[in-house]
Amino acid sequence: MSGKPDLDIAPQPTPLLSERWSGVPSRLTSEASTARTRLYSNKTLPHSAPRQRPARLPPGLSESDFSTAVKDLRQSIGAENVVINDQPLKDGWYLEHPNTHDAFHVVEQEELVCSAVVYPGSTEEVQKVVRWANKHLIPIYPISIGRNVGYGGAAPRVPGGVVLDLGKRMHSILNVDGENASCMVEPGVTYFKLYEEIQNRGLPLWIDCPDLGGGSVLGNAIDRGVGYTPAGDHFANHCGMEIVLPNGELLRTGMGAIPGPDGTDSPVWQSFQNSFGPKIDGVFSQSNFGIVTKMGFWLLHEMPHRSYCFTFAQDEDFPRIVEAIRPLAQKGVLGNIPQLRHVVQELNVTGRRKSTFHDGEGPMTREEIRRAAKELPLGDCSWVFYGTQYGDAQSVERQLGVVKAAFSDIEGTKFWLPEDVPQDHYLHSRVQVNSGVPILRELDWLNWLPNAGHLFFSPITPTRGKDAQKIHDMIVAGHKKYGFDVFPTLCIAGREMHYIANVIFDRADADQKRRAVALLRELVDDCAKEGFGEYRTHLLFQDQVARTYGWGDQALMRFNETIKDALDPNGILAPGRCGIWPKRFRGRGWELGLEDVDMKVIGPKL
Repeated sequence: MSGKPDLDIAPQPTPLLSERWSGVPSRLTSEASTARTRLYSNKTLPHSAPRQRPARLPPGLSESDFSTAVKDLRQSIGAENVVINDQPLKDGWYLEHPNTHDAFHVVEQEELVCSAVVYPGSTEEVQKVVRWANKHLIPIYPISIGRNVGYGGAAPRVPGGVVLDLGKRMHSILNVDGENASCMVEPGVTYFKLYEEIQNRGLPLWIDCPDLGGGSVLGNAIDRGVGYTPAGDHFANHCGMEIVLPNGELLRTGMGAIPGPDGTDSPVWQSFQNSFGPKIDGVFSQSNFGIVTKMGFWLLHEMPHRSYCFTFAQDEDFPRIVEAIRPLAQKGVLGNIPQLRHVVQELNVTGRRKSTFHDGEGPMTREEIRRAAKELPLGDCSWVFYGTQYGDAQSVERQLGVVKAAFSDIEGTKFWLPEDVPQDHYLHSRVQVNSGVPILRELDWLNWLPNAGHLFFSPITPTRGKDAQKIHDMIVAGHKKYGFDVFPTLCIAGREMHYIANVIFDRADADQKRRAVALLRELVDDCAKEGFGEYRTHLLFQDQVARTYGWGDQALMRFNETIKDALDPNGILAPGRCGIWPKRFRGRGWELGLEDVDMKVIGPKL
């Protein structure tokens, strides 16, 4: 192997959905190629570089022990389906992402890395891998697609763990029921794939998708991700799961627990979410209690819709905007899960670099943001509200009248329809996402910095102006202290808001990475002191976040640990995921907390 890093950044053909399970539909080929070219032209890091260390081994295993274990697994599921991770690491990009490490690494690239990647082709092969892991005491980390970027991607929490990539060979749409408006999918089914299948069948049904369409439908739901149609709560709209437990046994939830006639599935498995007795589906979301290999979902019927946006003139309008939104959401006037974004987001979603608008190293000033926003279609404003109403034309007009009246008392408010802005404006992307059409537009903001990676800070706040202002002020102050631009997006419901702050950093800048970690550590701690918790976080912050839910002397964590130890006595399934450690690892130096900023080594300090 040459010691010279690979600096080739020439665009390659975009992987297509017709050729690769994780590819892009042909309708987005041009957009994907443009996005990749932009990202790579803004890159100074090598495409790959020689490894500085040998392949990382699972904890406690010698090279000989690991070699024996790998040989054992290859005999069980096929040699081609077990790949040792000893090649140069490639961060790639969204459509060609790694399954070996975190593409948006905030620690050294080779630190949070797996020892091998395994590709099971069926539920039965997943069971074989789980039994193998118990035999050899090797931690395994299941991923669906591995595009959970901003939260750790495909990286194992314990370096040297084995990644169980469920997507490559388990990507079948098992059923789409037009009459029942439901489907059942395997982990590797992306929003792109499900959407295209429904379109190919000519069914008048919608899916609900997040901002980017390349993620796993199943994976996003069990991580409790959200979208933007009336079915935006993805886990709430699931119906039935098949799960491999940590001992290799198989479990079905909901009506799947009752056998159908002649060995078939229950005919109501995707129709009714419950079964008899305790409802257990929730313990398999954001947990390490089982591996979900099949999952049912409810779909929406097509409906007329009208997307729009409002702009607000002043930063200080923020609490009044939230107060106006709350009754609209609680009364069901708002048809979807709307977004409230700061105008700085209008800049970075253009795909232009920060250097276009700003000279120097620090964050953009408010005056620079105003000056740049004046040149954009929505002009100089502060907050932008993106919404969609559903129903026939008359119903939508009535709904819009109510929404306009609610915002009318806020001076300087303006109303915009898609026909009021150019075709390349972000509002047209919201039209698609809010009607269940998966797209790629959100990739554009990654051009903000060279080699851009990002971390999401995602707390929950009540839909009240004073609470929203309090958490916003803390986030703004933290970003100012550590020298980052603030990119706030709020996904707003009637009683709570997901406040998603996107911390964009340069992966080639060690100091930026350290400051990004310090910022998140501080925000998690400060917000928790005010009673605000994150609903989702990067895997390096999961211990800290989990322990902020500490009411009753960590009653919730003690309950989770009790379940973990009962289901997974050998501690093989995703130890540390969501802060839940099995007895074998617990209290032995793996947990991370407020003081862990310079993470040179993940795990016990030997």
